[in-house]
Amino acid sequence: MGLKCGIVGLPNVGKSTLFNALTSAKALAANYPFATKDPNVGMITVPDPRLDKLAELVNPQKILPTMIEIVDIAGLIKGASQGEGLGNQFLANIREVDAIVHVVRCFDDDNVIHVDGSVDPVRDKEIIDTELLLKDLETLEKRLEKLKKAAKSGEKEAVKAVATAERLKEHMEGGNNVRSFEHGDDEAAMIQDMMLLTAKPILYVCNVAEEAVHDGNDYTKAFKEAVANESAEVILISAGIEADIIELDDIEERMEFLQDMGLSEPGVNRLIRSCYKLLKLITYFTAGEKEVRAWTIKVGTKAPQAAGVIHTDFEKGFIRAEVIQYDTYVEFGSESAVKDAGKLGVEGKEYVVKDGDVMHFRFNV
Repeated sequence: MGLKCGIVGLPNVGKSTLFNALTSAKALAANYPFATKDPNVGMITVPDPRLDKLAELVNPQKILPTMIEIVDIAGLIKGASQGEGLGNQFLANIREVDAIVHVVRCFDDDNVIHVDGSVDPVRDKEIIDTELLLKDLETLEKRLEKLKKAAKSGEKEAVKAVATAERLKEHMEGGNNVRSFEHGDDEAAMIQDMMLLTAKPILYVCNVAEEAVHDGNDYTKAFKEAVANESAEVILISAGIEADIIELDDIEERMEFLQDMGLSEPGVNRLIRSCYKLLKLITYFTAGEKEVRAWTIKVGTKAPQAAGVIHTDFEKGFIRAEVIQYDTYVEFGSESAVKDAGKLGVEGKEYVVKDGDVMHFRFNV
């Protein structure tokens, strides 16, 4: 689907270490600013126990999980919106992603220098917020100039757009991000078209020391209070633990290590699922002897478009979709048993696919 999340944050907060854990791509992670000049890009598997369960029931030749793209973007510093450090490159890279994973440092370690000399995740967040907002204001002001010229000629749409843009500018000049701007459906297209950085959905990751991975610490408490009004998810992850996990090749060793840490799964698994949710994605499955596969679609996708993810011919010649709810499939144990029980749904073009649907498409080209 081409949707991707970008990992952002100040230098030395653990972005590249997390990226390595997510992708096992061994990106450069170093103890100095701008270790990552060009964005590292990786495809990451979305962990889904439902896929494993279906594979257990079907026993296919292949199991194919769904994936999303993750981008590790260069560290940002004060003045980035004016081109300081790698500012222009950093901001251009953020513009290319669909959602932001903002990593903040919530641990003390004298061996890992902080670009501003002390650990303060709230301040760090505000630095990045300010730089993104300043860049957005610059973008908005340029657009507003063009809209005002068009409005002078009496274009009705331009007049409306000027009113929206001026309201948005006032909102942003108050230090507020675009995400919190209340607007009507008719204004959404103009805002989306500007590709504003602070309009992108966001997820916060507090990078903590090993001992704080369960309950957090004073830094994470202060940070959660600071973002309480944003309706954004905050995840606690120890990049150090995640780095240790990926060094273990054996699954049993990894599970034993997690148990010793009091964890049921790697933190990156939670992070990946949260990224998936942030992008407003859901999964449907196809299940047969050749393969059991997870497919990614946007929330609200109808059956023909979901079929088109497999092949465009499926969408063009769509006749109907045979649908089994995941829980029903597990309850009866096989497609044939579901059919015998009369639990197989037959759906048409208006059916909105649900997360976890097991689907078979009938089409004619």
